Amino acid sequence: MTDLKETLANIARAIVDSPDDVVVSVTDETETSITLKLTVAQPDMGKVIGKHGKIAKAIRQLMKVAANGAGKKVTVDIE
Repeated sequence: MTDLKETLANIARAIVDSPDDVVVSVTDETETSITLKLTVAQPDMGKVIGKHGKIAKAIRQLMKVAANGAGKKVTVDIE
């Protein structure tokens, strides 16, 4: 089974300049859904969000695919 928390952290670390500042926490989890909170350094926020939110949308889409394999629905909050 895929570890969704680690998957999100790996995606974020590949994008940002400060990979040591990437923190992923689980804010809510049930049998069918999970909510993940991604926190990055302030200067890296633009890289994670992207122009018009395109990178954030792509990250959420990748996480939905990964969660589908685990039989869950995922919500990604970026802060």
